[in-house]
Formats: sequence, structure tokens, C-alpha cells
Amino acid sequence: MNPKNCVLLCYLILGVTQQMSAAGNLQADTILTSSGNLIITFIGHGTLMMQHAGKTIHVDPWGKLADYATLPKADLVLITHHHGDHLDKATLSTICTDKTVILLTKTCAKELGKGIAMANGERRTESGILVEAVPAYNIVHKRPDGTPFHPKGEGNGYILTFGKTRVYVAGDTENTPEMKALKNVDVAFLPMNLPYTMTPEMVADAARAFRPRILYPYHYGETSPDLLVNLLKDLKAVEIRVRNMH
Repeated sequence: MNPKNCVLLCYLILGVTQQMSAAGNLQADTILTSSGNLIITFIGHGTLMMQHAGKTIHVDPWGKLADYATLPKADLVLITHHHGDHLDKATLSTICTDKTVILLTKTCAKELGKGIAMANGERRTESGILVEAVPAYNIVHKRPDGTPFHPKGEGNGYILTFGKTRVYVAGDTENTPEMKALKNVDVAFLPMNLPYTMTPEMVADAARAFRPRILYPYHYGETSPDLLVNLLKDLKAVEIRVRNMH
């Protein structure tokens, strides 16, 4: 077999190919699902765009990272919590249409004045995609007054199901018991932005617990993803994919 064809076949077997996003110079991966390709565009920080079956999903769209006037309009928007780098009202007005569904937390719904609030543990189907809200909160990392950076009950992570492929975007959280109890997660985005979310050791602990097939460290600030890669070098069941998500 031609060596180039062999490499391509290996990528197809893994169900993942890498490309540049049609949205411009943004990096993107294509993941093969039972219901067609899922294209994940890495906009940066805690911000993602997903495209599947003709639908566009924006996760925590933040105008500081991209020119959203050039990106596809949203069929579905997911907001993990109310901090300004996750809930950006100006950017939402740019990408939303009258038909856009916004799923968000209760606090975000009050601040935005619209959207469908999802409580921790709630499930609903929108745009043909099953969305599950997973608790996102701090256990260890707190403000000087002892208040967690992200109190329990305020924030959501989300699991989205595309065909048989489950994608978990954790939001701002630590390695909570709820996260570690997850099952059958194919792709996971876990935050590593200190001091607000997880240390590399916390991410590694979570990965060993629920073992996603593909793990993307994201929202990692100044924390080097190489630290996580080293911590999980013996865990062959989990493929760590580092993208520009600082």
C-alpha cells in the first residue's frame, strides 16, 4: 500500500482527521460518528464550534477570540456559566437568529433575559441533539473569602450525543464526583486554567476515572498541556489531543 494511503487509513480507523476550519485559519478536527461527520473547530480558551448534520453549535462564544460575523450562525448555543469569557451578550447577538436555541444556566438566563435554563442533571433534545447538563463546580480552588470560584449548582458542563458519539464539554470545573462517574464518553474537553479550574493532576485523575477515548485539554491558560501528557503517558486507552485552547 502507498505510505500516504496507509496514513489516511489509520486516521479513518481512529475516526478522527485534522484540518483547517472552513471558517478561516482556525484549527478543526473531524470526528466520524454513526450519523455523519462531526467537525469541531477550536476557537480558543473555553470556546468551540461544532457542525453536524447541517447544524451549527456554538459553545461559550466569546468575541475576543474570533470575528463572529464571519462564522456560521448558530442553530444551538450552549453557555456553561455567567462569567464574561463564557457569557458574551454582544457575540450572542451576532451569531443568533430568531430560530437559535440557547441552552444555559439559570443565572445566565436571568442575566441574558432569554434562553432555556437547564439544571444540573437535566436532559433535553434540541436540533436533533441530546444534551445532558453535568454539574460544574470547584471543590478545592476558592477565592480569598473562601467562596469557590464556581459554586456548586451554578455552572453546567454538557454532554452532546451525535449518533452514538458522546462529547463532553466540562465548562469551568474540577474533577468532581459527578464527572468521575461519567460513562461512555468518547470525546472530552477538560479545563486546566489555574487557579480557577483543574491542575494537570486533577485532569489526569478524572481521565483515569471515566476514560474518554479522546481527551482535549482546553481553557488551559498558562498551564502547559505537556504536563498532562506526561501524567497520562501510560494510559493508552486515552488519546490526548492538544490544540490551541489556552
